[in-house]
Amino acid sequence: MYKVMIDDNFHYQDESERVEFSTFATADEAVAACRRLVLASLLESYKPGMTAAELCDHYRSFGSDPFVVVPPGAAKIEFSAWDYAREQAADLCGKA
Repeated sequence: MYKVMIDDNFHYQDESERVEFSTFATADEAVAACRRLVLASLLESYKPGMTAAELCDHYRSFGSDPFVVVPPGAAKIEFSAWDYAREQAADLCGKA
């Protein structure tokens, strides 16, 4: 099973703030869950008129930072919540 964990960007590198979100049968399902969590975090912070840079800065300070823990022997998953947040912020706010 692929386990999705969530770090809190407000408590950067504080593992005591880490929570387990859920487990998934496939890597694709786990990554999809991570994407949904990032998007939800962005939408929670979004205010009309924000630039993508402002939204990203807010996300990096206060958003959820999900990642996937792969089962033993499985290939590493290349997913960056911060990179995905930057892409989604650009879509939400325009390319500003």
